[in-house]
This record gives sequence, structure tokens and C-alpha cells, in this order.
Amino acid sequence: MPNHDAVIIIPNFNGLRFLPSCIGALEKQTCRDFDLLVVENGSTDGSAEWLHAHGVPCLVNHENLGFAGGVNAGIRATTQEYVILLNNDTVPAPEFVERLLGAIKRHRRIFSVSAKMLCVQDPSLVDDAGDGISLFGWAYQRGRELPAALYERPSDIFSSCAGAAVYRRSLLEETGLFDETHFAYLEDIDLCWRARLLGYFNRYEPGACVVHYGSATSGSRYNSFKVRLSSRNHIWLMYKNQPAWQLMLNAPWLLAGLLIKGMFFRKRGFGTEWLSGTLEGLRTAKGEQQADFARIPLYRFLAIEWEMVLGTAEYISQYVKREKG
Repeated sequence: MPNHDAVIIIPNFNGLRFLPSCIGALEKQTCRDFDLLVVENGSTDGSAEWLHAHGVPCLVNHENLGFAGGVNAGIRATTQEYVILLNNDTVPAPEFVERLLGAIKRHRRIFSVSAKMLCVQDPSLVDDAGDGISLFGWAYQRGRELPAALYERPSDIFSSCAGAAVYRRSLLEETGLFDETHFAYLEDIDLCWRARLLGYFNRYEPGACVVHYGSATSGSRYNSFKVRLSSRNHIWLMYKNQPAWQLMLNAPWLLAGLLIKGMFFRKRGFGTEWLSGTLEGLRTAKGEQQADFARIPLYRFLAIEWEMVLGTAEYISQYVKREKG
């Protein structure tokens, strides 16, 4: 039986250099009503040995199951109602747990709550204030590289960023866990989209704050591995969560989004990886499990469609602000 009603699950793959500061910050939390589990995902840098030496509860996978497979293993190995997922390359503020749990307990239909993630290079700037979705099919980080002072109010969001968020287990049993075929990237958007289709919602809580290094596992913001997987998963994300009529309605925007992304990655030297991932996504999409569209009322699709319209405007607005900044 768990000692507490919350568990923090940290997936780790070759993140030894980050573990002391991340776990050290958890020892300073104002709320101690949580258990801790590190999912050791086949690291070769001595992470497992360090965790054992310091008495940190650990679930050892002997191969890298990716983010989705790793955190799913951690969720299945625990029973607490509130599941906090935390990237190993974060340093949470002392009120992190207290504010996340307080926010998700405010309403039984809250599926998840996303923390405020700040850039380690400049903590006055946002790394992620929850995630949005646009008509282009692009998921985006709200507030990325914009002043944190602009994101000080709690709000509804399309999706939580699983790098620092809390989920309600009883609702995860209804939505299902993260799609392990994604391996990494966009699996959190996919999960929260499913929750939205089922009538639940996601929140952003700025009082729960972490400093985030970013892309610590993959190595950089843009790299061959990340571009290929995110391009493939982007196709799956659209196919799995939009019925045929909605895909047709959004087709001009989605095609424009693909064209723009292709040009973007080609300019940065990742055109081949983008094309490979996109073609794989198109070729294999029908093998992915779609949401059960028949049980979802029309108004929920329309609500999400409107949110995609607003998300497009927000994405463009953020881009303009960054360019001016």
C-alpha cells in the first residue's frame, strides 16, 4: 500500500548529471505527501548505481522504453491517485508539489495540471506554460522564450506538458496511458487530446514552478532523432484524434503546416529526417488506434476546433513577440 496519495515518477535515461539537483529539490518540498519512483530506462552512465547508493526508489528497465514506455511502467507499478511526472532535467521550486496537488483537487473533471517551466539559461523566461494546438497541426509550448510575468494566472489549456505535470489515475484508467508506439514526443498531447474528447479538461498552474534544462536526453532542440520521431508522431496525432470530416475541414491548414515544417527543417539540415518521419507516419497511420469517435458528441469536436483556431492566433502572436523581443 502507498504511504501517500501522490507519487512522483521521474523517467531517466543517462541523466546522472541531473539527478542530484532534481531529487535534492524534491527533498525541500513544502508538501511531503508523495512517494518517489525513478524509472531507470537502461542508462549506461551509472545512473542505476547512483540511485541505489543513495537509496532512491527505482524501477529498472534493462532497455530504453522511451518516455512513453518508461512512465507507463512507473504508473503501472504504483497505485496512488495523483501521478506527478517530472523530467530528470528539472529543478522544482519548494511549492511545486503543493501547488500541483492543490490545483488538480479543485474539480473532479480536471484530468491534468501543467506546471510553469522556466528556461535554465534565463529563469525570467518561460520554457513551457502548458501546450496548445493549432490548425496547422502543430503543438506548441505556450509562452516559450517570453517573459514569465505574462503567464502568472492559472488557466485552462489544451494539454499539459508531461515534463512537469500531475494526472488523475482514476481518469487515466478511462483514457488509457501514454501511447507507447510514440516512444517519445507528442505522447502527452495525444493523451490530453483523448481526455478532452471524453469531456475532461487540463489546467495550467503557475505557482507550481520548475527550472528546465530542456532536450537533455535527446541532446539538443533539433537533432535527427527528435525531428524524425516528432514528424512521424505529428501525423499519428492528427489521424488518431480527428474524424474524417474534421481532417477534411482542416486539410488546407494541415497541408500548409507540412509544407512550412518541411522548408523549416530543410533549411536547418534536417530535411531528410523530416521527410522520412512524415512518410513513415503517413504509411503507418492506419495501424494506430483512433479515438472512439462514435461515442463523442459533436459539440466536443467543435469546441476543440474553436480552440485550434484560437491556438493558431496564439502561436502567431507568440512568434511575433519573440521576433520583436
